[in-house]
Amino acid sequence: AAAWALARAACFFTGVFMYNKDIGCLQQPDWLDGLHCGINALSDPLWNWLIWILIGVGVFFTLSTGFVQFRLLGRSIREMTGSRRSHDGGEQGITAFQAFVTGLASRVGTGNIAGVAIAIGSGGPGAVFWMWLTALIGMSSAFAESTLAQLFKVRDEKTGQFRGGPAYYIGKGLGQKWLGVLFALCLIVCFGLVYNAIQANTIVLAVQSAAGWTADKGTSEAQWAQYQQFLAAGLVLMAAPIIFGGIRRVAKVSESFVPLMAVLYLLMALYVMAVHAERIPEMFALIFRDAFTFKAAGGGLLGGLVSQSMMLGIKRGLYSNEAGQGSAPNAAAAADVKHPVSQGMIQMLGVFVDTIIVCSCTAFIVLLAQLPAKEGLDGIQLTQAALESHVGAWGQHFLAVVLFMFAFSSIIGNYAYAESNIQFLNNNKTVLNLFRLAVLGFVYFGSVSHAQIVWDMGDLTMGVMALINLVAITLLAKWVRLLLKDYTVKVKLGKEPEFKLSEHPVLKRKLKTDIW
Repeated sequence: AAAWALARAACFFTGVFMYNKDIGCLQQPDWLDGLHCGINALSDPLWNWLIWILIGVGVFFTLSTGFVQFRLLGRSIREMTGSRRSHDGGEQGITAFQAFVTGLASRVGTGNIAGVAIAIGSGGPGAVFWMWLTALIGMSSAFAESTLAQLFKVRDEKTGQFRGGPAYYIGKGLGQKWLGVLFALCLIVCFGLVYNAIQANTIVLAVQSAAGWTADKGTSEAQWAQYQQFLAAGLVLMAAPIIFGGIRRVAKVSESFVPLMAVLYLLMALYVMAVHAERIPEMFALIFRDAFTFKAAGGGLLGGLVSQSMMLGIKRGLYSNEAGQGSAPNAAAAADVKHPVSQGMIQMLGVFVDTIIVCSCTAFIVLLAQLPAKEGLDGIQLTQAALESHVGAWGQHFLAVVLFMFAFSSIIGNYAYAESNIQFLNNNKTVLNLFRLAVLGFVYFGSVSHAQIVWDMGDLTMGVMALINLVAITLLAKWVRLLLKDYTVKVKLGKEPEFKLSEHPVLKRKLKTDIW
C-alpha cells in the first residue's frame, strides 16, 4: 500500500511538472494523468528516431536476403499448410502451424480493427499506405528475427519443450546477457501487461457501442462505471484458466480461434468491398494521394520530417504486424521444425496476412463508409459505426463478437510471449504464477481505463522493445544469411531442407547445442 501511494504521488508530481512544460497534458492532472504525460514525454522523441531505424533495418534485410519476402512467399505458404504435425511427431515443441497461429493470435487483434481506425481518424487515409509499406519491408525483418529465434532456441530442462526469442539470441548470439535481460523485461511489461490492457479496453468499448451504453442513449457515467467493472471481472474469469494452462494450451486455443475469427471478418469485409466495387479504385487513389500530404507529426529535425499519416501508419502497423518488434520470435522458437528458415518464412507470412489482408479490410470498411466527423468517435467505435452504415444495426453486434474473438485470442497470445521471457529470467513456478496474476490485473485495469492512456503506454513499451531487437538482429545478420544460403542450396539440389549444425563448424563452436 505504501509503494502504491508513493507511485501515485510520483505520477502526480510528474504530471504537474510536464503540464508546466506545456506538452499538451490534461487540465488538472491527477496521478494517472501525470503518468500519461510522462509516457508521452518519453515516447515522442523515441519514435522520431525509431521510424527511420525501423525502415532502415527492413530495407537492409530486404537487400541482404535478396528480397526474401517476395522470392519465398509462395514457398512460405506451402511450409505453413504442410506443418500441422511436428517434424518428428514428438512432444518437444508445438507444430510450425501452431506457432504460426499463436503468432497470428497476437498479431491479429485490436490493431487490425481499432488500430487501423485510429490511424485513419488521426492521420488520414494516407496512414494506410504507410501501414502497407511497413509490412512489405518489415516482412524481411520478421523473417530474420524468427529464423534467429529458431537457431538459438533452447530446450526446457523440466518439460523438454522448446523456448526462445530475442532475449535468447541476444544473450547467446551477441554474448550480451544484460541486454537480453533488459529486452525480456520490456517484453514482459509490453505484452504481458500493457498490450493485454489494450485488448481488454477495446473489447469493453466494443460492447459499450453494441449495447448502446452511451451518454446519448441515457447511460450515466456511474452506470457505465458499473458495467465496466462487470465486464472487466468477466474477462478476467475467462482468461484465467487459459493463462494458467501454459503455452501449449494457448497454442491449442489459438489453433481453434484464429481461423474462425479471420474467416468471419474477411467474409464481411469482402461483402462490403463487393457492394462498393466501383469505388475501390477511388479509395486506392485517396490512400496514395493522402500519404504524401505533409503535416508534421512532431518537433525537432527528425520529428519535423515525419508526417502525421506516416507516424500513425507506421505506429499502428508495427502494433498490428509486430515485424521487427521481437514478439513473434517467441512463438516461432517454440516450433519443432527441420530448418530455422522454415519457421522464418511462416512468421514472415503472418505479417503479410495481418497487414496486407486483414488491416486492408478494416481500412476499406472505414473509408467506404465516408462517415462525417463525430466528436469522440474513434478506434473500434469508428469501425463499428462504419460497418453499421454498410449492413445495418446488426453490424455493431457482429463486430463486437468478432472483435472479442480477435482481442481475446490476442490476450492469450500476448501472454504466451511473456511467459517465455519470464522463464528466461527465472524459471520458477511461484514467480510465473505471480506474473499470471499480474496479467489478469492488467486485463482488469485496461477494461476500466481511458483508451488513450493504454494505447500511449503501448506505443512507449513497443518502441523500447523494437529498438533493442532491431539493433540485435542487424548485428546477427551474418547468421541469417548463412541459414538462408543453407536452405536455398538444399532446395536447388532437390533435397528437403534440414539444418545440420555439423555442416557449419564456426557456428557449431559458437552455438554449442544438441538441438540441431
